[in-house]
Amino acid sequence: MQPLRLILLSGWGIDQRIWQPLEAYWPTHLSSHAVEWPGYGDAPPLRANATLEELADTMAEPLASDAVWVGWSLGGLLATALLAYLPPPRGLILLGAGETFCVKGEVSAKGGVTSAELSAFQRAFQRDPTATWQHFLRWQTQGEPGPRQVHRQLRDLLGDTPPADSPTLATGLHWLATIDNRPRLAAPPCPVVRLIGDHDPFISPAQRRVSKPLSDVGHCPMLSQPQALAATIGHHAHQMVNATMAVL
Repeated sequence: MQPLRLILLSGWGIDQRIWQPLEAYWPTHLSSHAVEWPGYGDAPPLRANATLEELADTMAEPLASDAVWVGWSLGGLLATALLAYLPPPRGLILLGAGETFCVKGEVSAKGGVTSAELSAFQRAFQRDPTATWQHFLRWQTQGEPGPRQVHRQLRDLLGDTPPADSPTLATGLHWLATIDNRPRLAAPPCPVVRLIGDHDPFISPAQRRVSKPLSDVGHCPMLSQPQALAATIGHHAHQMVNATMAVL
């Protein structure tokens, strides 16, 4: 029997190295493959202000339909948005990602990021991309049980400079601000599971309520609890495929 394929998709300002801590823990029935978004790693960038349709054209080959896609953060938003353009996968696991990035009608004090906060972040990025990216790394580790240690892990993985150029990162911020996946998640073309850390600073209470909780972690469980996360992803991927086969 062939192992179940996982395609791993990273988030804004972070490349496939974020998945390295899980490599030792994947269940034996899984075969994982981390894919780079355009402009990250060795992948050629898209043009500035590229559309989702252009992204879909570029990702049509690496995002195979005979796999379960695992999208983290912006990677989850993009993977969901691309369901409108590409053949659906066997399942979609969203990690630290909801229907939108910005909260809708909620104050950020209750959790999540407001449109005003993201706009301020975009303006800061225009002034100093590298410093703003470094701030983002600190921001997303705040919900972990050991945020300083996790931040060090992240910096050790990525180094001191962003893994993509400024136009690529600016386009990613635009997608964070504008993607709204509520229609796609209301009637998805494949099984979908949403996994959210209990203390994820980017997730609102409303999105938390429709997700499966990951205990005692924030936005970066692949760094703080890699073994538990690999087991959880493997469990849900296996369930998705079994459910699909039962329907067939």
